[in-house]
Amino acid sequence: MTLKVKSPLEIYNLLPKTNCKECGYDTCMSFAAHILDRTAKVFDCKPLVRDAEKDPKAKEALQKILDLTAPEIAEVVIGVGSSAIKIGGEEVLHRHEQTFYNPTAFFFDVWDTMDDKKIEERCDWVVSYKKFYVGKFLTLEGIAVRCTSNDPKRFAEVAKKVSEYGKPMILISLDPKCMEAALKEVSEKRPLIYAATEKNWKEFLKLALDYKVPVTIRCKNLDLLKSMAATFRQAGVKDIVLDPVTEPVGQGLKATFERVIQIRRAAIENGDKDVAYPIIVTPISAWLLDGDNVTKSYWETVIGGIFIVKYADAMILHSTEQHVVMPLITLRFNIYTDPRTPVQVQPGLRAIGNPSPEDPVFITTNFALTYYTVESDLTSANIKGWLLVLNTDGICVEASVAGGRFTASKVKSLLEETKIAEKVNHKYLIIPGLAARLQGQIEDETGWKVLVGPIDSGRIKGWLEKNWPPKK
Repeated sequence: MTLKVKSPLEIYNLLPKTNCKECGYDTCMSFAAHILDRTAKVFDCKPLVRDAEKDPKAKEALQKILDLTAPEIAEVVIGVGSSAIKIGGEEVLHRHEQTFYNPTAFFFDVWDTMDDKKIEERCDWVVSYKKFYVGKFLTLEGIAVRCTSNDPKRFAEVAKKVSEYGKPMILISLDPKCMEAALKEVSEKRPLIYAATEKNWKEFLKLALDYKVPVTIRCKNLDLLKSMAATFRQAGVKDIVLDPVTEPVGQGLKATFERVIQIRRAAIENGDKDVAYPIIVTPISAWLLDGDNVTKSYWETVIGGIFIVKYADAMILHSTEQHVVMPLITLRFNIYTDPRTPVQVQPGLRAIGNPSPEDPVFITTNFALTYYTVESDLTSANIKGWLLVLNTDGICVEASVAGGRFTASKVKSLLEETKIAEKVNHKYLIIPGLAARLQGQIEDETGWKVLVGPIDSGRIKGWLEKNWPPKK
């Protein structure tokens, strides 16, 4: 696969090259690099934007940058305001080429034959759900409202109730009358309507145009799916989501996987704009299987996991059990974390458990997983102490020692910057077991006595019982 832009130089050559810094970067080359990795926008170049209003060449350059940097997969917005989410907007098949940008959006279902109290409980759960993981709170994106009553009035009533929770919505009904009734109540919330099929596509095309909402096109036959998407696009619908139909197990699941792969490859490798849209997958389809709820939730988790890795931009889910939700939100976080940039925390000094001047001083790196493991182990063991966090550019202890990011001179600087010597009445520093070879260097550089702690921070409590306070 070949990216449209191979280097920042291609963008730089289209910029004014004035190094005016109005974009917030020191040079135009730096700005070009940030446009390429999508941390800056071309419209931040004020001179180019101003010139484009009066100079045809500048206007052409601006448009060329936009064309070169536009993602292969269209970006679709669901919802409004601060809670709105973006799906799609991807440009590579593999995250090691360039990170995936818009994480798979999770929509948990309610249905209009539920009683109002249960609807409220389920919506409250979606809104309030959050889990802390390596420095971030993981949350859920939206609510999918299913029309199981086939009653336009009831569907509209429930859609309106759900809209008041402020989360992005998917409205699910194949009946155009039910869908329009709901849209009359909530179209200003910009829900995704689900779904246009080969039987109802004309009516859904009209609904998408009339109410200006994104629309899902659902079809197992990829040629027909592509044809319908092209028809919608030519009619003026820009916000399209593709559903190649999720079959939950066996050969059906294999076929679903193949369809999703074919769509994404056609869009990115072949540049087929008729299928260059976000893909929605429905792990909720596992609940159509025979068997008990454990079996169904198991397959829902399997389906979700497969398609988080392979190209699902949105999902409709049913189970709220932690053994389903936690693996999926954790996997999503890991897949959509930029592999080129380690997850890290702010370096500095942390007080663990309201420590006193007599308590030990530990040091670790600012790699988020390392830091939160150490912090959690200290806290759960009720250990009071001072935790120094060394800036190793988000690299773990062993790798940062080997790579020269965990050094005696950096430890000395951290001791001085945090003024830890003023907070304790001793000069003992406990380093991780994996940094043992730095013991002598750190002692020589800092003047502190260095104790080598365990390799596993989970063993610190037992280590302290034998080694703290240190023998004079």
